[in-house]
Amino acid sequence: MPEEVPGPELPQLHKAKSSNSRRTRRGSLDLHRNYSLHHFDDHSVYHNHEETSDDDSTEIDVERAPKELRKERSRRSIKDPNLVSWDGPDDPENPKNWTMGNKWGATVIVSCFTFISPVASSMVAPAIGTMMRDLNVTDQVIGQLMLSIFVLAYAVGPLILGPLSEMYGRVPVLQLANMFFLCWNLGCGFAQTSGQMLAFRFMSGLGGSAPLAIGGGLLSDVFTADQRGRAIGIYSLAPLLGPAIGPIAGGFITQNTTWRWVFWATTMACAVIQLFGLVFLRETYAPILLARKAARLRKETGNQALHTEYDSDLKFTKKLSTALVRPSRLLGTQPIVQVLALYMAFLYGIMYLVLSTFPTLWEQRYHESIGIGGLNYISLGLGFTLGTQVSAPLNDALYRRLKRKNNGVGRPEFRTPIMVPGSILVPIGLFWYGWSAQARTHWIMPNIGAAVFAAGTIICFQGIQTYIVDSYTRYAASAVGAATVLRSLAGFGFPLFAPAMYAALDYGWGNSVLAFVGIAIGIPAPFMLWTFGERLRKRSQFAAGGG
Repeated sequence: MPEEVPGPELPQLHKAKSSNSRRTRRGSLDLHRNYSLHHFDDHSVYHNHEETSDDDSTEIDVERAPKELRKERSRRSIKDPNLVSWDGPDDPENPKNWTMGNKWGATVIVSCFTFISPVASSMVAPAIGTMMRDLNVTDQVIGQLMLSIFVLAYAVGPLILGPLSEMYGRVPVLQLANMFFLCWNLGCGFAQTSGQMLAFRFMSGLGGSAPLAIGGGLLSDVFTADQRGRAIGIYSLAPLLGPAIGPIAGGFITQNTTWRWVFWATTMACAVIQLFGLVFLRETYAPILLARKAARLRKETGNQALHTEYDSDLKFTKKLSTALVRPSRLLGTQPIVQVLALYMAFLYGIMYLVLSTFPTLWEQRYHESIGIGGLNYISLGLGFTLGTQVSAPLNDALYRRLKRKNNGVGRPEFRTPIMVPGSILVPIGLFWYGWSAQARTHWIMPNIGAAVFAAGTIICFQGIQTYIVDSYTRYAASAVGAATVLRSLAGFGFPLFAPAMYAALDYGWGNSVLAFVGIAIGIPAPFMLWTFGERLRKRSQFAAGGG
């Protein structure tokens, strides 16, 4: 029998090899395109696997992911000389390479934006009685609505403003929204009816929600994971310190002038902050900065093929609809966001409930004037400030220590230990505040309880905010916006049932009920996140890791 001649099979073998090579290259590019949907920076990791060939599926090792990403980017840059990216790891245009002075300057300015809006939301609390009388309002629920409808707008604004900041950049959305807030807040001072007041308050709340939606994303842009805890500590303090400080000023303004100056004064303060923002606040969002860089290089070189990894051929309407739907998708599909949003909502709702009970407690039970009664809000401010001063540096220190023990790989779960003492302090403060108020002890005792509650609240807030930002780096604004929705609804709704609850249970058992709920929800939360957090993040197409 004659021997078989292998020659004719050689072209087939060569064709198969070429086909495999093309499939491998295609798989590599598909892998890059898939992971470039997530904004991986120096603290991000891969968390799933993708097919890299027809018959071989490879799972990227989580601990080696940053190296894999750098190699992939390097390979793509060589293959695509028209790709515009940062000029190396030390590129000064990259916000993460800014000086610490510039980073903290951006933090302070965005925190000021985040501070003035809640001040405006709560500054009217001591003036509600005089506002109801001047605007001919007799229904107590309408009176409470004039206070809390501002916070209801916080549940709507972040769903729009957070995604818009991921399309057009942080700074223009923040500045325009703040100008919107300024104009409507000014209008509140000229309202002549309760209907006008409710409408103006809601519209000003929409604009005022921008810093709450965008601030976390901005800090994610400029700080690496092991620097971020202290920055978010300052940023988280602002929306809580505002409601504590606002009523103090509001009480004396109402007592000595008119409630209308409450709105005019906050408008003037907002204008000053707006001016500082226009002068000193720079854009931080990497896709926008790289797009500007590519446009500049196209103009300088004439090479119209230059592009960034974030460029998309999608139509404007498709990109807009995708961006606007993202916070709802996060809230509706991401267990991490849902759990943390519920806990934040509980804490925020109780805080506004406590704020709404202060005027009645101090004016009717302790027979203090509006101005002197407003001074008791200092206890909340002290609690928030002390909690921040202790937990903010400790948050980063714990993160770095746990990261070292984990072979230099960080995880968002390293933010959860700081939440443990906070979740304990919240019910302790509620018990203390409620029963000392019911017993009519010396005024310092309810204030101590309120301060303990405030310290626990801010500690938990910092842990939650940093966990969310670490988990959703590129989409931090959308993720924080999604969490803000539930907390704002709670801040709006809790004060509405406060009068009926305290009338039925008084301060002692009323606050005890809230404390028991805090124990049931808050104390298990950090341990659940520590145990199951990474598993839940791996199911998300948006979540990153730590670093």
